[in-house]
Amino acid sequence: MTTGERPPQDSPCPVPPDQRPLEEYRQLLNSWFFRWPTGGAAGLGRALGLSWLLALGPCLLVASGSLMLRRFPWLLVLAGASAALLLPLLLLLRQWLGWRYVEARLLAERVDYEESGWYDGQVWEKPISWRLQDRLVASHELAPVMRRLGRAIATTAGLLLGGSGLLLAGTRLCQAL
Repeated sequence: MTTGERPPQDSPCPVPPDQRPLEEYRQLLNSWFFRWPTGGAAGLGRALGLSWLLALGPCLLVASGSLMLRRFPWLLVLAGASAALLLPLLLLLRQWLGWRYVEARLLAERVDYEESGWYDGQVWEKPISWRLQDRLVASHELAPVMRRLGRAIATTAGLLLGGSGLLLAGTRLCQAL
């Protein structure tokens, strides 16, 4: 059985197909943005590096507005490079939130859904066969993605904090000169 195929069940599923957890998982896999962490650390790093480079120019331009940073170019570059890490961090957080939502729905015993789109929230309990398949997908296919995203968030946040600390130390050193 491939991912997305459902085992037979006793009663029909009232949940609209696009609101089923496994279908939501497939939709994220097919999204160009949410696919970044599924291709491995190299693919994710390449996409994040590109987003950092795109943010670097505007961040350097804003940092160049500081008279003190203009006097010390290495501080200017450090300030711009550190600030540019905010874009990849925000992108990572958005990806983590999307994947976490689907993970929670895959691991849940019940599925919340809306039949008509008029906020008429319904709850349907998954059959055991669906629960087992959803747990397998969550543990074997989604868990590595979540770990990769967690490491990337920690690394990016660490670089941002480290760059900010170096910038603070550098500005204090330059002020003392």
